[in-house]
Amino acid sequence: MIEYNLTPITQQAELEALCAEAAQEPYITVDTEFVRETTYWPQLCLVQIGTSKTAAAIDTLAPDLDLAPLFALMANPAVLKVFHAARQDLEIMHYLSGGQVPTPLFDTQIAAMVCGFGENIGYEPLVGSIVGAAVDKSSRYTNWAKRPLTQAQIEYALGDVSHLRQVYEHLRDMMAEKQREHWLDDEMAVLGSPDTYAVDFREAWRRLKPRSDKPKFLAILRELADRREREAQRRDVPRNRVMRDDTVLELAAAAPQSVDALLAIRGVDKGRAAGAFGAALLEAIRVGSATPKADCPSLPKRQGKLPSSITTQVELLRVLLQFQSQEFGVAPKLLANAEDLRVLAQTPQADIPATRGWRHEIFGARARELLDGKLCIRIKDGQVVCEAVQSAD
Repeated sequence: MIEYNLTPITQQAELEALCAEAAQEPYITVDTEFVRETTYWPQLCLVQIGTSKTAAAIDTLAPDLDLAPLFALMANPAVLKVFHAARQDLEIMHYLSGGQVPTPLFDTQIAAMVCGFGENIGYEPLVGSIVGAAVDKSSRYTNWAKRPLTQAQIEYALGDVSHLRQVYEHLRDMMAEKQREHWLDDEMAVLGSPDTYAVDFREAWRRLKPRSDKPKFLAILRELADRREREAQRRDVPRNRVMRDDTVLELAAAAPQSVDALLAIRGVDKGRAAGAFGAALLEAIRVGSATPKADCPSLPKRQGKLPSSITTQVELLRVLLQFQSQEFGVAPKLLANAEDLRVLAQTPQADIPATRGWRHEIFGARARELLDGKLCIRIKDGQVVCEAVQSAD
C-alpha cells in the first residue's frame, strides 16, 4: 500500500531523502503541476514522485529549495521515469535543468496506443479502464502557484502518480506478453532528445501561419518573429504580451521604415515604439528587406488536388490501416498518418516511418502489396477482410 505524504516537501533534507529513496527503485512515477498564463516559460509549482512505498509532492516554489537532487534523480540511468503524456513535463524539466531530459523514459499514453487503448487516451479514462478507479479532476485548473496548497489539491496531485504505477505495470506486462516493448523505441527517442525542446528563434515565424508567400514579406516576418520571441524570453512573458500575432503580420506586410510609420500600425505599443524595442523592430524590418531572395524563407508547397486514381488509393490505404490497427490492437496513429498514406499512394517504395521496422511488418508491407495488386480488400459475411490475390494459374 502506497502511503500518501500529504505535507508537501519544502526542506532540502526532505528532498534529498525522497530522491535517495527513489534512486533505489527500478522505476518511479512522475507528474508536474505548473502555470504558464502570465509567463513565457512554464512556472513549475509542484513535482509529484511515486515510489513503491510513498507518493510525495515537492513544492518547487519553496524558498531556498535547491532542485539539484531532483534533476540528478531524473538523469539516473538506473531508474525508469514513468509519465503520462510526458511532453510538457519534459519541456519544463529540460528548461529548468539547463538542457537535460529525464532518462530512461516510459510514457503510458504512447504505451496505451501500442496496447490498443485508442489514440491519445487521457489519464482519467485510462485509470478507469485499467485500475477501475475514478479520478477526481476538480483541482485540475486550480491556481497551483498560490500558497498554501489545499488538501484537495495535494490529494489530487498525489493520486496522479499513485494510480500511474498500476497503469504502468499493466501496460508493461501487456507489451511483454505481446513482445511489443521495442514498439516504443522511436517515440521515446523523440521524447528523450533535447532537440525536441530547443527553441529555434529563426523558425518562430511559422507559428503565425502566414498566407502570403512573397519572399520579402516572409523574410521580414522571420526577423520580426525572431525579435518578438527573444523579447518575450528576456521578459519572461507570453509572446502575445509583447506583441499580438496580427500586429506582427501587419508590420511584415507594411514594412514601416520610421518610428512615425511604426506608430501608425494598430497594436504597436506607443510607449515602447520610440525606445529600444521599437529600434529593434525597425532593424528587423531593415534586415528582412535586405535579405537576398535566395535566402528568404518559403512556405511549404501546397498540395495540389490529387488525381482521382491516387485519391482512391489513399482511401483504400486508409481502410487497410484501420483493418490492420484493429487486427493488431494498436492505434492507427502509431502506424501511419494521412501524409504517409498520400506518399505511399504516389511512391509505394518511399522510405518513411510506416515502411520501417515493426510498422513495416504490420502495415507498410501489406500497403505495398495492396498497391501492387497482390492484396485485395473485400466484404465477407458482413466483415472487412484482406486477402492475398489468387494467381490466375
